[in-house]
Amino acid sequence: MVWHLRKCVKCGNYTLNQKMCPLCNQSVRIPHPPKFSPHDKYLKYRMNIKEEQITT
Repeated sequence: MVWHLRKCVKCGNYTLNQKMCPLCNQSVRIPHPPKFSPHDKYLKYRMNIKEEQITT
């Protein structure tokens, strides 16, 4: 499944543009959380990145 909706990281507006926000010309990201799996083999890596972002 392809996600078409994007959210601007600066102003928080939603857009269908894949690269830049049309209002403030900042980058956009996918606003949907990743699917959860109890057998996720990358969980420890994502948790390490999240902890580093919190402490910084």
